Amino acid sequence: MARHVEVVVIGAGPGGYPAAIRAAQLGRQVLLVERHKLGGECLNYGCIPSKALIHAGNVVQTIRRASEWGVDVTGVKVDIARLQTWKASVVERLVGGIAQLCKGNKVEVVFGEASFTETRSLSIRLADGTAEELTFGDGIIATGGRPSDLPGFRFDGARVIGTKEALELPRIPDTLLVIGGGVSGLEIGTFYAKVGSKVVVVELLDQLLPGTDPEVVRIIARNLKKLGIDFHVKSQAKAWHEEGGKAIVDVETPDGPLTVRADVVLVTVGRRPNTDGLQADRAGVELDPKGYVRVDRQLRTSNAHVYAIGDVIGPPFLAHKATKEGLIAVEVIAGHPIEVDYRAMPAAIFTDPEIAVVGLQEPEAASKGRKVRLGKVPFAAIGRALTTGEYDGFVKLIADADSKVLLGATIVGPDASDLISELALAIEMGATVTDIALTVHPHPTLPEGIMESAEAALGQAIHVLNR
Repeated sequence: MARHVEVVVIGAGPGGYPAAIRAAQLGRQVLLVERHKLGGECLNYGCIPSKALIHAGNVVQTIRRASEWGVDVTGVKVDIARLQTWKASVVERLVGGIAQLCKGNKVEVVFGEASFTETRSLSIRLADGTAEELTFGDGIIATGGRPSDLPGFRFDGARVIGTKEALELPRIPDTLLVIGGGVSGLEIGTFYAKVGSKVVVVELLDQLLPGTDPEVVRIIARNLKKLGIDFHVKSQAKAWHEEGGKAIVDVETPDGPLTVRADVVLVTVGRRPNTDGLQADRAGVELDPKGYVRVDRQLRTSNAHVYAIGDVIGPPFLAHKATKEGLIAVEVIAGHPIEVDYRAMPAAIFTDPEIAVVGLQEPEAASKGRKVRLGKVPFAAIGRALTTGEYDGFVKLIADADSKVLLGATIVGPDASDLISELALAIEMGATVTDIALTVHPHPTLPEGIMESAEAALGQAIHVLNR
């Protein structure tokens, strides 16, 4: 006989495990089902391991630049095996922390693969081959997504790889070809360039980081060149073959055909949802033509007792978005009057320099014909940035022309991923650029760039000429 649970959460990634914990905090009996590891792809094969490696790459780059500041260092060597061991220890510590949090909040965890059998029932295939049947009051689909490959470049785990394998390479490749000049491709490609690989990036569209402010992309492109990364936009990798222990890749570029000899080909051309084995139709859960789960503004699917969150409902693919959606879904289940609001959803890209955005962007405002006022200050005008030797980039604020309410922000430069939260809070609170300009920021710090940009939007900047 099938047992019954009040709330079942399918997937223990950055959306699923917070949803399970919050449901338990709200007094629900919760079962969390995970087919692999707690933390999902973000923690085990994405956000955390990539940022650990990127940090190490930044350290290497800083040491190489140290002579600029009168610090001579010789004999820099990267032991990739030890680096991978350290990275794994970071991941394991966080995975263990999630297990303790689930236990402490009385969330039951079952490892297995779940699929719907009826509207409010599941079958969980366990590791030993047996199955557990259960019914539920409410369910949350948090199964995430996975990298997509290409017809001519299918993942084989060795020569043609995805992001998971790229973060676990046992040796630094002499040459790395990245197909796809988006976020993952540039983050990982930049890391390997810093630790010694020759990196070539091929992007089909007309700019790197498609959809990003072109003014930001120009700064990133300039720094990629400084790192020795070759990139080709409006270009396509057509085919490849094995020869002499290398992948010989044929690339079509605006300047003519190009042949790249690579040790590894990293394909980063998008993601697909993990809905294949869910048997969603049995529960009356509708998918769109690409396999993403359709939801309303309360994250409810076409089945009134099943919700979906995170990458499985489509872009933007952000771990913190999944977490927020998990909390919202549970609070809707608990009867709270709440729905999704992405107005102040920040995003960060860990390139060199970093990029962070929130709210309306300048190209978007221009395309909509919005009347806005801009405040922009380069980090080269900020004392703290100069003292660290990291001053490439700028802070740009977008405010309503009349009310001066902050609508959006773009930061490209040092610690952009940390700086953006102040601006996300400002948008969430309905702050104006006047509010930000009146807020005293300590000196010398990078956030002074935010204050100065607000002053610039008002025509009152001190350390740059006002427009």
